Amino acid sequence: MDKLDLREKGRDAAGQPIYSERRLFMQLLAYGDCPDINVLTKALEDSAINGALYADINDPQGVALVTASEDPDFFLHALRDFLAQSPFATCRAKPEFTMFGRSYSIGYEADLDHVLIKRPFERLCNPDLPWAVWYPLRRKGSFEQLSAEEQRDIMSEHGRLGALFSAGGYGQDIRLACHGLDKNDNDFVIGLVGPELYPLSAMVQTMRKTRQTSEFLAELGPFLIGKAVWQRLPAELQ
Repeated sequence: MDKLDLREKGRDAAGQPIYSERRLFMQLLAYGDCPDINVLTKALEDSAINGALYADINDPQGVALVTASEDPDFFLHALRDFLAQSPFATCRAKPEFTMFGRSYSIGYEADLDHVLIKRPFERLCNPDLPWAVWYPLRRKGSFEQLSAEEQRDIMSEHGRLGALFSAGGYGQDIRLACHGLDKNDNDFVIGLVGPELYPLSAMVQTMRKTRQTSEFLAELGPFLIGKAVWQRLPAELQ
């Protein structure tokens, strides 16, 4: 029996395969009934937590906390302990918005540590990209029945549109896989972050025209829309 290779894969400048065992887990937790957001930001400032706290534009007392770690035990111990002993414990959890996923490589990246660890954290914690639209999605099973070549063509169309928004300074994406990690059986979690809100809405609208979205998506959302009121990048990435 062939041995499974679960490493993240890329290619160096010479086209040779490279591998990494590293990946970043990220989680979004949403809360309501949080009347004083300043109390929450103060608790985060006094903690060792890294990530971003968003004010929820659709809930006047709503927030969303996004944290990340290479160690999934962080969410069960350090984060859980912090949330239980901080002002977050008095807020009302909104589990319908919970999102959890892991960074992943596509197979051609030349710097896997940048793609898997540094880039997602830097986009999440960039003060120049305070606006965010977070949502999960699930593809139809028929997408997996396509040939690898047709899948690449479909994803390339999606990628080219995303690159246009990125090159124009309108927004960046944080792409996470959540296969087997999401209670609703979604495949991916997407975070769109940018300096203004409208371009992120326009990005979602433009992507509706791609084959992936128009033909091969089964579920999209719910959407969490917010603006960062607190961000902290790990010291080793600063």
